[in-house]
Amino acid sequence: MDHAVLYLVLTSLFGLFMAWAIGANDVANAMATSIGSKAVTLKQALIIAAIFEFSGSVLAGGAVTSTIRKGIVDPHMFTGHPTLLIYGMLAALLASGLWLLIASRFGWPVSTTHSIVGAIVGFAAVGLGYDSVKWANTAVILFGWVLSPIVGGILAYVIFTSVEKFILERKDPLAAARRYVPLYMFLAGFTISAVTLIEGLSHIGLHLSLTECYSLAVAVGIVIAAIGALLIRNIQ
Repeated sequence: MDHAVLYLVLTSLFGLFMAWAIGANDVANAMATSIGSKAVTLKQALIIAAIFEFSGSVLAGGAVTSTIRKGIVDPHMFTGHPTLLIYGMLAALLASGLWLLIASRFGWPVSTTHSIVGAIVGFAAVGLGYDSVKWANTAVILFGWVLSPIVGGILAYVIFTSVEKFILERKDPLAAARRYVPLYMFLAGFTISAVTLIEGLSHIGLHLSLTECYSLAVAVGIVIAAIGALLIRNIQ
């Protein structure tokens, strides 16, 4: 078998293995509350996840892929050792998948991003030395790992506090929900649409101005809020 074909086959197999291991963790992050609250069934959650996880990887995965491919290690340092880069990336992919599988089996908290970044840093540092690692970029990634949960926690606190004040603590929570939940649905639809339009469309060859992206995001948010308002009215 030609070496290029062999590398492609191994990359596909290791990638599928890692994707399966990721699904054991990351899909639960998105779907656990929906299934637990019986908003959707397990089958419906799997269908939703299959569609939107794939769509998200296509639309928003370009920047992440670029960072993993050349943002952590300097590919030019492997010019004289191309097979070392190939073997290293394959090893990082397989190692990350194995670690995700082990952690999932024993119920340990684990992060796919932490795993793959650590694996790439490890193989580069051992294969060519510490100078082959882009430590400044890696530091930015590490800073994001610290900042993200802090910002997420603050936003979650603010949102839930507002839900308590405007809905849960009212004399008629259902009536309050009919009034305020569409607003939350608009914010969710607008935010997700804006991120997708601004960050994702360029990866599939579509280029819109910032004004166009925000205008479309507002329109999507309004449509989602309107549909939500109609559905909430039918709740007894």
